[in-house]
Amino acid sequence: MRLATIRIGSQETAGIVTPKGVYPIQALNAAKGTAWETEMMALIQAGQIPGLNAWYQAGGREELDHLPGLVPDSQVIYAPLYRNPRRIFGIGLNYVDHAGDIGAAAPTGFPGSFFKMADTLIGPGDEIHLPALKEAQRTTAEAELGIILGKDCRDVSEENWQDVVVGYTTILDMTEESILKGNDYVSGNPRYLTIVKNFPTFFSFGPHLVTPDEVPDVRKLEVQSVHNGQVHAKNTVSNMMHQPSKLIALHSSIQGWYAGDVLSTGTPRAFPIQDGDMAECRIYGPDGFAMEPLVNPVVDLKLHPERR
Repeated sequence: MRLATIRIGSQETAGIVTPKGVYPIQALNAAKGTAWETEMMALIQAGQIPGLNAWYQAGGREELDHLPGLVPDSQVIYAPLYRNPRRIFGIGLNYVDHAGDIGAAAPTGFPGSFFKMADTLIGPGDEIHLPALKEAQRTTAEAELGIILGKDCRDVSEENWQDVVVGYTTILDMTEESILKGNDYVSGNPRYLTIVKNFPTFFSFGPHLVTPDEVPDVRKLEVQSVHNGQVHAKNTVSNMMHQPSKLIALHSSIQGWYAGDVLSTGTPRAFPIQDGDMAECRIYGPDGFAMEPLVNPVVDLKLHPERR
């Protein structure tokens, strides 16, 4: 099953993705007298997505074809999956290729990591804003596989890591590299990570939450960084230095996880973006599997101060 958050007027509401469009949960409740949560974060925190998926797989998929309230594809406007994750946790330099971009070695002991704030968050089609700050001269975009935690948990084993995952999604994570590298252009200064990762609009999220049953082998997923429609870099999850199983387990033993936390697992390679560009994340898998692409236009606030 795939879920999304869409805009209906001034409201953002969760829905089930169908071949013809998105079916709002609120319409499902009205048609069937159910009481599913109608916002994505609430669905996750209430632990309702597995139950909703069980209904969907047991005949709900076909039932949706005959229920009123579908928002057709032509009218769907995606929002971020949700706007209020308790924590967004990023993994840096998790592919050897990306580490080479800034002249660093991929971490082999503990993963390189950082936090992002929820107010950096945008959704599909929203503008990525290059900072107006004069020191910000090189912003890069990074396509990544996102993992969404489905429950509060601690001390998860690597064998059972998928038990705490409620879904996967596409992510674009931005970095202001000129500040990160500063005078040390070769390797960068990790002390600046909080600054360079947390400009507004520097985390795009969605459009679909894909439930784990659709992704039987996460290691076979291919993540593509796409710049203006051209594939800049691609790599498979199996080539990560630190696999999702380790990332989930390790961090559960350090800070633990909360339902709705987002883990952004690292990029095959970053690409520089400038005014007028389109940044995109694509994720593919075996047997024709594909996630809905995440695409965002780029606006330079130095050139368009009216957009601040």
